[in-house]
Amino acid sequence: MAIKYFIVVVSKDHLARGVEGGFMQVNHGKEAPLKKLNPGNWVIFYSPKQAYGGKEPLQAFTAIGQVKDDRIYQHKMSEGFTPYRRDVDFYKCNETPIEPLIPELHFIENKKAWGFKFRFGFFEINETDFKTISSAMLAGEPTITKQI
Repeated sequence: MAIKYFIVVVSKDHLARGVEGGFMQVNHGKEAPLKKLNPGNWVIFYSPKQAYGGKEPLQAFTAIGQVKDDRIYQHKMSEGFTPYRRDVDFYKCNETPIEPLIPELHFIENKKAWGFKFRFGFFEINETDFKTISSAMLAGEPTITKQI
């Protein structure tokens, strides 16, 4: 099975919980997007804001990881909210602003309205774009080393 590459949009504060716990949630805990992933697929996390519901912008790639296995499971976070999750091996990386990369990214068709694509919350990218982003995120890292 070919390796695929995805971007997940999530605020930095919510992402921190996932990195710490070794899991990802997509589109407010929906199951369907997680079914598109296979073990070994790469996932890059983009954070438009520092905090969910906050106003402080970030506009940076904030984490990178690989899907661990086939398991999709639910986790009760609060009464009435039991989102779906997938386990991810996260890697050490540098928070990387998107702005300098926009001209090189093929998935951003309209460079002036570059934020439009991120409104989907979860989407596949090609290997070239993955390499562009991951190279910037892993700059200074001699090898990919697990963060958790």
